[in-house]
Amino acid sequence: MSKPAVLYLEDGSRFDGDAFGSEREVCGETVFNTSITGYQEILTDPSYTGQMVTMTYPHIGNVGVNPEDAESAKPWVSAFIVKEANASYSNFRGRQTLDAYLKQHGIPGIEGIDTRALVKHLRDRGAMRGIVSSSHFDSVALLKKVKASPDMNGLDLAKDVTTDKPYVWNTSSFDNCSLVADNLRVIEKRKKVVVLDFGVKHNILRRLYDEGCELEVLPAQTPAAEILKRKPDGVFLSNGPGDPAAVTYGIETTKVLIQSGLPIFGICLGHQILSLALGCRTFKLKFGHRGGNHPVKNLSTGAVEITSQNHGFAVDSQGFPVDKVEITHINLNDQTVEGLRLKGRPVFSIQYHPEASPGPHDASKYFAQFVQSLC
Repeated sequence: MSKPAVLYLEDGSRFDGDAFGSEREVCGETVFNTSITGYQEILTDPSYTGQMVTMTYPHIGNVGVNPEDAESAKPWVSAFIVKEANASYSNFRGRQTLDAYLKQHGIPGIEGIDTRALVKHLRDRGAMRGIVSSSHFDSVALLKKVKASPDMNGLDLAKDVTTDKPYVWNTSSFDNCSLVADNLRVIEKRKKVVVLDFGVKHNILRRLYDEGCELEVLPAQTPAAEILKRKPDGVFLSNGPGDPAAVTYGIETTKVLIQSGLPIFGICLGHQILSLALGCRTFKLKFGHRGGNHPVKNLSTGAVEITSQNHGFAVDSQGFPVDKVEITHINLNDQTVEGLRLKGRPVFSIQYHPEASPGPHDASKYFAQFVQSLC
């Protein structure tokens, strides 16, 4: 017998469904992702910390869960919202059901609601705080809890997801993986790269290692002096959750790193932190960009890439410091900034995720571009 559950939003909207996963009551920012596949990667992406993710694709859980597809050590979403959660899976790589996986990690889920109506509502009204509960159903009490929960504006979540201590990463895209590489390149001498971990995904680290980087991952609050003491050939600024403007320590560190002359590459939150360090501004999008189908135009070549994205904030193109910073990529859906570079220097960033290419690997070149700048 299914147990009833409810999703209640801060504007008073209510969606009734059935509970799966862990039977807990949690609050979070309610967002949606338009990807058809990759729900495990979404669940384990630290960038979703503090968010309850709605999947627009109706059937979730078909392929189960396996260790190889995790982007971090655990799922980070506050809750998972789907139309239908498959109770069983059919895939040779699957190791457990989605329901069992969420129960194991204490993540509540709600299914059976009209996710199309919910997504339309969020598109019209914007991403908003909500609560998922399978134990309490009183609207007045639920609304009170929602309004007492944190708002994403001004919220520094990078400190909650970053590594506790430095570590070395030396795993390629094909190590411990059932997918076999036909031709693995032999890297004779690797370039030393420091990764500032604001919520880094495993696949980003794999791609950097594939390109010939010797990686040391450092906590987000590591000061610039500690980074420079390691004498790296370059610095990578990772993805992560929350409001970029609230990550003041990361911005200040990046300012010093820019002055040092080191090559710098940033993705997602790292892109926003680099932008703020260069004098740009950021703002909160109405409902964010989350999915595997976002068209981005490379302004230098005119090429269009279909990209994977996950961000609720963006770099403001108004008041842009055009004397020193150049916009390199724009989103063709809403013209927001998707990439930039510091003129005359090997310092650049992109808003989307080149390590999660949804089709042709057009964006993979940016890892190679970064490594080439280390020579």
